[in-house]
This record gives sequence, structure tokens and C-alpha cells, in this order.
Amino acid sequence: MKELRLGTIGSGSIVHTILDNVKIVDGIRLTAVYSRTEEKGSQLAAEYGAERVYTDLDAFLGDEEMNTVYIASPNLLHYEQTKKALLAGKHVICEKPFCTKAGQARELTALAKEKQLFLADAVPTAFLPNLEALKKELPKVGRVKLVLGNYSQYSSRYDQVLKGEVPNVFNPQYAGGCLMDINFYNVYLSTALFGKPKSFVYYPNRWGELVDTSGVLVMQYDGFVGSLAGAKDTWGVNYFQIEGEKGHIYIKDGSNGIAEVRVVTKDSEETINLQENPEWRFYEVQKLTEYMLAGDYEAVYGRLDVMIDVVEILEDARKKAGILFPGE
Repeated sequence: MKELRLGTIGSGSIVHTILDNVKIVDGIRLTAVYSRTEEKGSQLAAEYGAERVYTDLDAFLGDEEMNTVYIASPNLLHYEQTKKALLAGKHVICEKPFCTKAGQARELTALAKEKQLFLADAVPTAFLPNLEALKKELPKVGRVKLVLGNYSQYSSRYDQVLKGEVPNVFNPQYAGGCLMDINFYNVYLSTALFGKPKSFVYYPNRWGELVDTSGVLVMQYDGFVGSLAGAKDTWGVNYFQIEGEKGHIYIKDGSNGIAEVRVVTKDSEETINLQENPEWRFYEVQKLTEYMLAGDYEAVYGRLDVMIDVVEILEDARKKAGILFPGE
């Protein structure tokens, strides 16, 4: 493959951020747009230079020039759309959360490998240089005892909730909710660093019959515990901190982006930032393009193991908390 010829599903802010970075990374370009409405699709295509706009998903997936699909639709549609794209012979980059069920994630991973197609979980954390620095520095704090994370970002759509409306991001019919969205980053980082916990329980704040608007996920590992808070109904100080017997690591601005890593022990203090570009989705686009053009399936597939664990944690935690999606 000499070039990633991208088609997008979705037209939200994340899509715009991804495409802003597509414009500055060599080897990838936008060729097609799928949207439920011609108007939104045409606007996106005009802004980023796509040649074709589709409002029919099957016609979009039948586009012979397009070889890679980027999916950023509502959460509950990820599984179905990813499967259809793979069956159509397209490589797939799917936004987080990859699926709502671990069984779906395993099925799609197996399908991609069977068809020798790239399948990537589009969580930018996985591609950040500072993540690799964090892994390298982790032994310096000794045996870990506490992991504390908070990611709070008041959602403008929460104002709609207060008015009695049900926007997609808070709608169980679209697999919405805080755990599936903003707290995802905390869960992903903890799982990427320490693996799947022995046990976990989620304590959500809910608005009526809607999904969670905020909550805390407690994860028990061998020898230590993690407390991961996420909120779309509050403002707060975002951070991620790992405390060990010999020191601690503090992540500025939290798990989403890993802006910098401060390592503090009894004998030293060091701040590390290997990310010259402050736009963290740049590294996702850059690395995925590099891996896919080089045919490095191992580099892409290897990240799916973490993704499957994360989906399983999210699925089990929300179900035990009484947060159910269609068909459950």
C-alpha cells in the first residue's frame, strides 16, 4: 500500500481534528465522506478536499479508490459499521470506545486478521511518545500502591439534559455515558500500564433513566488500588498520579494527552515531555500512517489486546452498575 486513501464516517469535532492532522501528514489523504445528510457531508468534503460524498453506507463502502475507513459515529454503531467495512475489504480505524462488548471486539479482531486487514483502535493515548516515556520511568517509584486519575470536563450537552432533552452522548440507545466517553481515557491508561485488574466496581451519578453523567471506577490490582473519576457534569482539575513506595509520577492535565510526565523520588525530580506537537491526535495519525504503509501488522494488532481488556472492563462495570444498552 503506497497511500492511505481515507473515507470518514461522522462529522463531529473529533473528525475535524483528525482531518486537520491528515492534512499535514505525508502518505494519507481524504478521498470520501459518508454522512446521513448531504449538507453536512458536503461541508466536510469542501473543507478538507474530499472528492466524493455519500449518504448511503453501502455505496460509500463500495468506493474502489478508498482503502481505509475512519469511523467516528455514535458508540453503538461502531461494531456494525466496522464489521461491514472489513467485509468490504477496507482497513478500519475506529474511534473509542471501539465496541460496547468484549465479544464484539474479539470477533472484529479475528475478522481483520483473517482478511489481513489493518484494524486500529483510535485512542490517541496508545501512540503518544510520552506514554513510552511513562512506561520507562515507572520502575523509579518502586512498588505501586495507589493510582489516582480524574478527568472532568463539563459538557455543553449536559445543559440539554437539564432541560429534559436526551442528546446522543447521554442516551443509552446510542451507548452513551461518561464511562464510555471521558473516563475511558483513565481506564485505558491504567490498563496499558498495569493490565487488567483483579476486580473493579463503578459508582455512577445518573440523571433519571439516562446513562451516567459522572462517576468513579475503583480497580483492584495485586498490591494496589486505582480510583478513576470522570465527569461530564462538573469542572475539575485533570490529572493522573501513580504513587509508589519510592516516589510518584504526576501526569499534567491527566490521561487524555499525557501532556508531560513529572517523576519525583526522594533523591530526584524530573519533568519529561517528548511531544513537540501539543496536538496529541497528530501522533495517532502519524504513527498509524507509518505502520500501515510499512505493512507493520504487529504494531497495530498488538494494541488491540489492551483495547479488548478495556472494553471488557467497561462492559462489566457498567452492567453491574445497572447501565444497560439496547439488547442487554
